[in-house]
Formats: sequence, C-alpha cells, structure tokens
Amino acid sequence: MTRFSVAFAILFLTGFLNLKAQVSPDCSNAVPICYNTPINGGTNGYGIDDFYGSSVTGCIAQATAPIESNSAWYRFRTGERGQLGINIGFDISEDWDFALYRASDCNTLGDPIRCNYFDNSDNNTYTGFGVDPTGADNFQYDDWLDVESGEDYYLFINNFSNNNSGFSIQFSGSIFIEFPNTALDCSIINNLLGPPIAACDDDNVVLDATTLGAIDYEWFLDIGNGYQQIPAENSSILTVAVSAMYRVLVIMPTGDNTISEVQVAFSPVPTTAQISDELVCLEGAPIDFTTKRLEALGVQSANEFQVNFYSSLDDAINNINALPDVFIPTMASQTIFVRTTSVQNQKCFDVSKSFEINGLEVPGLNFATSVYICEDTPIATIGERIPNPNYSYSWDSGQTSSQITVTQEGTYTLNVSNTFGSQNCTTERSVTVVFSGQPVITDVEISYQDNANTVEVIVERVGELEYQLDGNPSQKESIFYNLSPGAHTVTVSDVNGCGSISEDIVIVGFPKFFTPNGDGVNDFWTVGGMSVLHNPVVHIYDRFGKLLYQLRENDPGWNGTINGVLLPAADYWFKLTYADSEGGTVTAKYINNHFSIKR
Repeated sequence: MTRFSVAFAILFLTGFLNLKAQVSPDCSNAVPICYNTPINGGTNGYGIDDFYGSSVTGCIAQATAPIESNSAWYRFRTGERGQLGINIGFDISEDWDFALYRASDCNTLGDPIRCNYFDNSDNNTYTGFGVDPTGADNFQYDDWLDVESGEDYYLFINNFSNNNSGFSIQFSGSIFIEFPNTALDCSIINNLLGPPIAACDDDNVVLDATTLGAIDYEWFLDIGNGYQQIPAENSSILTVAVSAMYRVLVIMPTGDNTISEVQVAFSPVPTTAQISDELVCLEGAPIDFTTKRLEALGVQSANEFQVNFYSSLDDAINNINALPDVFIPTMASQTIFVRTTSVQNQKCFDVSKSFEINGLEVPGLNFATSVYICEDTPIATIGERIPNPNYSYSWDSGQTSSQITVTQEGTYTLNVSNTFGSQNCTTERSVTVVFSGQPVITDVEISYQDNANTVEVIVERVGELEYQLDGNPSQKESIFYNLSPGAHTVTVSDVNGCGSISEDIVIVGFPKFFTPNGDGVNDFWTVGGMSVLHNPVVHIYDRFGKLLYQLRENDPGWNGTINGVLLPAADYWFKLTYADSEGGTVTAKYINNHFSIKR
C-alpha cells in the first residue's frame, strides 16, 4: 500500500466511531473541524431554531415546521488560499440538504454562499459543492468555492427525509493538494492532545501530552464501554494502534491537574487486486470500467472501498482527473492507473496497480464508393489497390482479394478484418458500379399551347442524366414548361462525364383536323407559331406522298382543295422546313405531322 498526503476525504459511517461522532444540532455549539478531523454522524431533531422563525435561508425553505428538520452544525476556518470543495456522503434512500455560510458569528449568518435542497431522485450518494467524487453528473452539486486564508465558515446539514443512517463530510479541492497540512486552520480546536485524528491501519500514531512541570501521566482508553486506565503507561507520549477515545491525566505538583481527550480512528488500508489487460478495437467504441472495478476490489467490499481510474500515476496519487466509467481508448497502447481508496478515510489508498489497454487498429479503406465506366466494354476493377498483409479481405461476391474485377452493374461490399487472438476488428465498405454511356434521344414530345408549351425529352436509358434547354442551367427533370413557340435546342448529358447529345426542335401548333364546309368555322387548316421562324414552309401531302399545298408564313391557311377541287375527307401529312442562322434549310423533327379533313 502506498500512501501520500494529498487531497482527501474523511468518512466514518459505522461502528464505535459513529457512536462517538461529534454532532451539534445548534449553530452556537457548532463542532469545530479541521483537516484531520474525522467527520461523521447522524441527526435526530434540532435544538433551538437557529433561523428565528424565518421561512427560508438561501435555497432551503420551511415546510410544515421550522427550516431545521434534523440538523447538524459545523464550523471551520481556512488556513490557506485556494479552491475548496465539500462532499457530504449519505445513503441513497435519504434526502439530505446543506447550506454553507461565510460568517464568524451565528447571529450574523447572512445568506448561504453554497446551498442545495434537491431531493435524491437520481439515487446519488453525495451532495455538496465542487465535483461528485464518484464522477456522476450530479445536480445536487454547486460550483467550487474560492477561499482566502483566515475565513470562517458555518456548515448546516439537514436531514429532510427523517430516515437516518448517518452522513459523512469530506473536503476536496486544489487547496488540499497544495497545502495538505494547513488548508484548514486547526487552532480553532483548543485541546492538549489536539484535534481528532483520522489514520490508516499502518500509520504510527503518537499522542503527545508533554506539559512543562508535570510529574506524572496517566492514560485511559474508551472503546465504547467507558474509560479504562491503560496499565504501565506513564510517559508523556502514547503510541496507539486501535480506534478509540483516549484520555490523558497530567498530574502537576500543585494539584492543578489537566485532563485532555482525543478521538483516534483507524481506517482499513485497501489492497488492489491484479487487473487484466484489455485488447480493444480503436474505433471509438467505449470500455465499461465497471468490470475492471470488480477486478480491482477482489474480495473487498464496494461499500468499504472506492475504485477510480486515471491516465497518469500523478493523477491517481493526487486523486484528480478521474476517468469516466465509460472510457473511449484513442491510443494503440495506454496505461490505466488504479486508485483504491477507503471510503471511511480517503487518506488510506493504494495506487500500486495498473493495467494496459492495447488498441487494435481498425482497417481504413480509401477506395471510391462509386465507379462509373463510360466505355463500350463494361468492365471495372474495384477495391483496395494496395492490400495490407496483416488484414483479411472478403467480398460479398465470394472473392478474398483486396481488389476484384466486375462486369455487371450493382453494389459490391468488402469486409476487411484485423485479427489478433480472439479480437477481430472489421471495417465494411460498399462500392456501386454503374456502366454508363452517351445518352440517346428517342423522341421529343411537344405540347403546344401558345406561350405555355411543354416539351418532354424521351431517352433510351434511365440513368444519371441532366437536361438542358438553349444553354440555360441544367436540370434533373426531362420536362420543360412554359416555352415560347419557335426553334429550341435540347441537350441531354451524362452526369458522370460519359458524353452528351443535342437535338434542335421546333415548337409549333396545328389542329388535328379541320372542317372546310364553307360555314365559316374551322374552314382553314393553319400552323401556329410559324412567325418566329425564318422562312417557314409547311408542305402538305396526301397518303401517297403527293405534294398538295405549301403553306407559308402569311398564308391564311389551306382550305382543303387542290386547283379548286374539294379533296375528300381523309388523313393528310405535312412537314415543316425553315432557314437556320446560316441560311440552310432545316426540316423540323419530332412534330406530329398527321391531321384529317372532316366533311
């Protein structure tokens, strides 16, 4: 067992010392405490009302009775400057409140500077200010307190639940690391033998009653049955090894003898059991230290000893920066230091054991998750180009190499494993293979409605395509709306860079039939939207391909005759030509060129 003077907690909850614990229900008789005083006790009602009928003090309010239900009062004085915390331990079934006052007189307490009244719905084992020593995210904790040397404080502890199995008080904070022996001023305890002593089982505790002019000393011991004289102990000093109340009678030649008493409490010294190393995957998955805590305790009781984990020996010795129970390893090799501490007295601890966390690397995969092949011959090589000889590879298609060649579109998944002993760290990565090519336009469907025209582009295959009209921004949809009549260019492009195709189209409108019967209604067949074209000509044919009529831009329309002779009711065909920007003649594509005469 290794022991150092550092920040500590003093806990006594059971047995003889619980019976002898110093508890005062009144502020005026508050028990003075300092760094080495064992602080524990239970409460049973209260004395005088220290709040004189007030309904509230800080966060603690009156219920059906005065503010105090079952109270205990303590006082202490700071001996140094620094950060101070207090942990009040209790049974999870009980409801304890506290308030801390910076004051030197019970009549001028003022408002508390730290206060907590929350019930224990989370089943915590501590309340106080600073940090819960178990590492719990505890709303029953207030912030650390920064103190100056020579400040006086009163601590009020109240049991609201009436269930009473006792409480303990432990001090914490950097002030006890920097000034382990003078953090609190022990001069407020005026006693020949000094303040009560909290010691570990292997400590050498010497009581010194040396008094100038004394002619004899008599020593007494009380282990719970009253004081009994210790035979043959007449020296001014006494070495003690058991928990008890000790009394010395200092005999003076004048008869003005002195009696002094002191409490000495020994706490068990923990022994940390051997702890097994851990082998884990370095993938951000946590380790639960709960099982490691059971290993460290061995046959020792979790009610008597507390186990915490640290990333350095100094942190373990100083009891700072404890690691969370759910710990995420980040290094290939890391030493975790274990501190096993007596619950009764945190000065009694063991930091002799540690264990290793060895992290097994999780395979990293860098190949593309999408592969597009534009070539005429569909073949692709996918996967990890440079294999790691320490890894094993397995594709869902059955191959066991890091790379494979495929000739079919689809999604292929690779599992890569790094195995050591029984530990297997695996990474999975899928790649989608698409064999693509230049788009092919099979049709363009045009719906004419003046300036609300619609064009839908029909392609040979469905894929990752983009559609563009007249150089405007591309779109995913194959339909264009609200287009003006006239000549347009539609372009279809493969988004993966496998080419594009463009088609010139003309948006014009024509009736599917007309009735040239001389009634003045629908007697002429015309094509709308021709005016936006340059030199447009509509060529009308019969079913044998004979040219019947040529309809030009300013022509009122065709009346269904040839050389003045009425043509029969039948189907007729047409094509549209116009001049392009270079003066060449262009025949419009994708126009439904079939209409009928009805008589």
